[in-house]
Amino acid sequence: MAAPRKDNIKEKILLATAELLKTHPLAELSLADIAAAAGISKGTLYYHYKTKNEIFMELTEDFLREQWEDLIRWTENKEKDTSLERLVRYVADRDIASAGLRIQLLAEAQLGNAAMQRELSGLYGNFQGLIRQKIAERSDLPADFFTWLLLLLCDGIIVQEAIGNPAFDREKFISDGIRYLREIDR
Repeated sequence: MAAPRKDNIKEKILLATAELLKTHPLAELSLADIAAAAGISKGTLYYHYKTKNEIFMELTEDFLREQWEDLIRWTENKEKDTSLERLVRYVADRDIASAGLRIQLLAEAQLGNAAMQRELSGLYGNFQGLIRQKIAERSDLPADFFTWLLLLLCDGIIVQEAIGNPAFDREKFISDGIRYLREIDR
């Protein structure tokens, strides 16, 4: 029987970590927990990843790469309405969908993890650049400002939902925001 390919092992580790993060805070996870959830030995895990940060950053990079590719495919699809309003909705929905992982990564960065801070800053910058380009293609609005506003609003939505704020209605907030944007963009 052939040994499992490295890619398959890394994929198992990443999938197991993503599952664990749905029910466990990042700070409470150990590499041993991840290895057990992936069904591999700690030695095999250490062969592929030396630290939790490496795993979490690869998870984040994979997720953002997927978001990046999906956004490009979506905006280039001539059969879809990719207007500014739809673009904002698309980005917000996709961004918020990653809430579980992102809130843990943001918390880790906020608690002083310098490597996480650097990585997230770079990833945010890259994603912001792509969204800025797509907004600029669809509007004369100041694309840099509106892109950062959109990303910051998404982070705020994630926080409000994480704390279970009963006064916050995500759908109403996004719909109102798109309506206001439409008025500004006239």
